[in-house]
Amino acid sequence: MNRFVRSGLSAAALLAVVAAAPLAEAQQFYNGQRDVVFVAPNGDILDYVPSGAAYARDRRGNRVLIDPYGNIIATEMRARGYYPRPPVRDAYNGGDVYGDDPYGDSHYSERGAVTGSIPRNGQIDRQPLDDQPYPQSDDYASIEPDQQSPDVMQPKPPQEPVITLKNKSKSEIVALQVFLDRAGVSPGAIDGHMGANVTKAIYAYQQMTGETLDPNNTDAILEQLRMSGGLPLVGYTITPADAAGPYVAAIPEDYAHKAAMSSLGYTSTTEALAERFHMDEGFLKEINPGVDFTVPGTIVKVVNPGDVKSGSVARIIADKGRKQVFAYDNAGNLIAAYPASIGSTDTPSPSGTVTVERVAFNPGYTYNPKINFQQGANDKILNIPPGPNGPVGTVWMALSKPTYGIHGTPEPSKIGRTQSHGCIRLTNWDATELAKMVKPGVTVEFVD
Repeated sequence: MNRFVRSGLSAAALLAVVAAAPLAEAQQFYNGQRDVVFVAPNGDILDYVPSGAAYARDRRGNRVLIDPYGNIIATEMRARGYYPRPPVRDAYNGGDVYGDDPYGDSHYSERGAVTGSIPRNGQIDRQPLDDQPYPQSDDYASIEPDQQSPDVMQPKPPQEPVITLKNKSKSEIVALQVFLDRAGVSPGAIDGHMGANVTKAIYAYQQMTGETLDPNNTDAILEQLRMSGGLPLVGYTITPADAAGPYVAAIPEDYAHKAAMSSLGYTSTTEALAERFHMDEGFLKEINPGVDFTVPGTIVKVVNPGDVKSGSVARIIADKGRKQVFAYDNAGNLIAAYPASIGSTDTPSPSGTVTVERVAFNPGYTYNPKINFQQGANDKILNIPPGPNGPVGTVWMALSKPTYGIHGTPEPSKIGRTQSHGCIRLTNWDATELAKMVKPGVTVEFVD
């Protein structure tokens, strides 16, 4: 029986703990491709992005703008026949009010190099996923030359239909994200926005359970949350340890400066709490306006993500097109799914099947200019200390293909929205969760 039947529970009452998001202002946009324009259903050329609009694709694969109710505002068309010399506009950089293009456009640049490998004699230091500061490890990753991924459209449309929400508030989207997170199908950093990571998680949930999830049935979703851990947001009291850290003032870009630090730890209480509760740091601040997170005893709103997923993973599929990782058990059952940044045109991920060789929690990072890129004036080998803000985050799962691995990231909100430099990059919490369920010998299959 489908569990997602309408419940009599009041969605408004349960979601009152979430602050309402302000409406985005209408903004101008320009099309940098002179042969492309956006055409409204009445034939007019659209020269602005209406408030609340988002990018998507229709069933034919055409790029469209949709309003918050799922209605098509305009369709991308060739300019010939509309303008002899179309104006210069940039439909791809005009902004995305949901913060996440539903079809994986990559317009973010990520900090630092990300491909790497643990030395073959590196010790596997398995540690629990908890709230303690990350200790230093003797494991160090090393990378191949790093190249910046170009800002390019991903030409491959998704295999599933577009999912749109009907007049849903930010708080209702948070409830959906928390439900998916608890089910073991990660939506990435929880931020109250509907986008590609949420859409992918919905389809993964349906694959995992065989049930059809109606994302517009908020009452049923809230009822399931009530039975699986409670409200999507809860109050949390900041402890003296939370306020004390230790924290670092900033994460420098220069590798020599990184190497001089004792740890690449969190930079603030908000960054640490956001990662602990699977949140976007900006969203954490948004729902706690005016709060001083450095004062012990302060009660703040945080996401209630539920328990860490457990189990034994026998097989991993890294889907390059979907930008998603699927973890299966010995019986072939899907037990977890995570949004991921996987490869790029310049530094593609491997093809075929490899295996996990080692797992290292809280790995360090080795910069070697003889085998790596030349960064600034750095011409010596540098051992960069571990930490959640390190180049490979909190965990490294080395693959049998040298220099490739599955690892965390210092920038969780960009997962699934950017390309990586060949490796499989997950949020730190997703990477750590997955690492605790794998062991050497687990197969990893890359598919297009």
